[in-house]
Amino acid sequence: MRITYLLLIIGLLIFTQCDKIPLVKKSKLQQIDTVVDFSSVDLSPSFQECDSIIDKFKKSDCFRLEIHQKIGIELQHHQLESVFEIDEEVQVIMHVTANGEFVFKNMIASQELQKNLPSLDSVLKLCIEKLPKVIPATKRGIPVTTQYQLPIKISLQ
Repeated sequence: MRITYLLLIIGLLIFTQCDKIPLVKKSKLQQIDTVVDFSSVDLSPSFQECDSIIDKFKKSDCFRLEIHQKIGIELQHHQLESVFEIDEEVQVIMHVTANGEFVFKNMIASQELQKNLPSLDSVLKLCIEKLPKVIPATKRGIPVTTQYQLPIKISLQ
């Protein structure tokens, strides 16, 4: 009888403690990071002139400065005329493709500016498409397309 009680108590202890015993072998494989943040890139696009810069923020600043200079030089080759004096900033939206090419997407400007300079968007498109190829942005070592919104100051007198 004592043995029966002893076996009953041991059985109850075993059954109540089953959740503490691991029945499934834990995998020793490392979890793969499958969440990718596509809102940012690891390395931004770069002109050859900026490629030697190591700091990520300085390289991005160099890229923006080079774009402004190259577009400014191209805009000087075009004659923009207006009856009214213009001193406005337009936002140019463009893509830098995974191949390193620039693609004009859109221009955000006031209705008055668009009315006074209807050819401005086509001139900006030509200027952007004449930009030289760049080293594309990368995400995890893979070239990716990025979008830039570039402010450009338009001053005509």
